[in-house]
Amino acid sequence: MLHIDLYTEITCPWCIVGHHRLDKVLAERFPELDVDIRQHPILLLPDAPAEGLHIPDLLLSRYGVTDPRAAFARPEAEARASGLHLDLSRQPWTYRTQAAHGLILAARERGTQHRLAVAITDAYFLEARNISDADVLADIAVAHGFERQEARVVALDPEQHRRVEREAARSAAAGVRSVPHFVFGGRIAINGGCREDEIASAVRRSAVVATSG
Repeated sequence: MLHIDLYTEITCPWCIVGHHRLDKVLAERFPELDVDIRQHPILLLPDAPAEGLHIPDLLLSRYGVTDPRAAFARPEAEARASGLHLDLSRQPWTYRTQAAHGLILAARERGTQHRLAVAITDAYFLEARNISDADVLADIAVAHGFERQEARVVALDPEQHRRVEREAARSAAAGVRSVPHFVFGGRIAINGGCREDEIASAVRRSAVVATSG
């Protein structure tokens, strides 16, 4: 089995591209490979207000971007190149992600962690849903091994939020600076907007090492 550690932030456009490309590469090029994808939280805006931040205002205040379409163009183009229609203007808000990451961490023991992470990320970008809302998260989680009320409790649990923050701090201390960040087989790391061929090469090299080991 090949272990893949994946460090992502749900509201990062490059992370939905990374999720899509990893799944696409595994399905198309390594259909027989047994993999275990472990999700790790990264918090890009840990102090975002409960009501969220308006992305055009955030881009202007933080980066001086006056036309959000200019910031959206590259990740949208990369998504299209891999068969994913991504229109970032559909989601004008960014939200706190501690609740969503907490639910993803809890899904590890159910064996649904990666699929839940993908589902929450897709709901945020493709359906413009508020993924800081416990009811929204519970609606998604019921298809991934949770009872609805159980998912709400996890999403609202302050201790689970603190667990997410500790995990994110450990990731930062270990040197994870940009997302998505992939570690294949505990040995080969790549990060950022990686091409499909780069991901495939890392999988191939890691699988060889795993087999020979």
